[in-house]
Amino acid sequence: MPILESLTNSSPLEILKNIVDVLLVWFVFYKLITIIKGTKAVQLLKGIFVILIVRVVTEYLGLNTLKWMMDQVLMFGFLAAIIIFQPEVRRALEQLGRGRLFARSAMQEEEERDRLIEAFSKSVSYMAKRRIGALISIEKETGLSEYIETGIAMNSNITSELLINIFIPNTPLHDGAVIVQRNQIAAAACYLPLSENPFISKELGTRHRAALGISEVTDAITIVVSEETGAISITSNGDINRNLSIEDFQKQLRLSWFGAEVEDTNTSFWKWRRRKDG
Repeated sequence: MPILESLTNSSPLEILKNIVDVLLVWFVFYKLITIIKGTKAVQLLKGIFVILIVRVVTEYLGLNTLKWMMDQVLMFGFLAAIIIFQPEVRRALEQLGRGRLFARSAMQEEEERDRLIEAFSKSVSYMAKRRIGALISIEKETGLSEYIETGIAMNSNITSELLINIFIPNTPLHDGAVIVQRNQIAAAACYLPLSENPFISKELGTRHRAALGISEVTDAITIVVSEETGAISITSNGDINRNLSIEDFQKQLRLSWFGAEVEDTNTSFWKWRRRKDG
């Protein structure tokens, strides 16, 4: 085979250069995809791929008229792509000029983390002040699909306004848990398993028992706002951190969800840990 022969006849340095060349091309394509991700350009790219597939099929089947049409489309496609993708091209060039093109992924990830933490903090603070009960479970490694199926599918972006609106009393979705999956609200009004631990404090109601229950069978993080007291709690790995201030809530959520390091402060919240075998 020509490829094997060329590899055999190439020196180790040439092989290494070819490998680096291919990896760089893939990296450039990857960065371009991250730039247009979430924009209308994604749908347009799908259309271009369809045109390319049709062009190959017409060549194979000998459909000359359709082949000629596809050739014309591809001939002027480069100019059309520049016009259609003008906002994305301009944004990429601006980032390249600022030296931010290849640092974009890490920066976007950090910005998304901050946005999510801010959305949860605003919604939890609003509900705690007004004693609106809330139960929000965040999926990590262990899937929560079986619990998502018990609720109403949403597949919505996380915003503080939406979270608050879901848990407003006497609304269709307020009774049950919101489950967050892949940084989106996957479903609302979901049923979570109640903890069967006999040593749970009698002060804890159904929401807290459900939050502890899901933390005992999965690695999910669950946020609870008490309807009776407005107290904020977080459960994970069978543990519950109760009576959190907003500052402590933000730190605990960031640490549990993203594993981000936080400063060591003398927090005053009470931590309860489930006991085993008496």
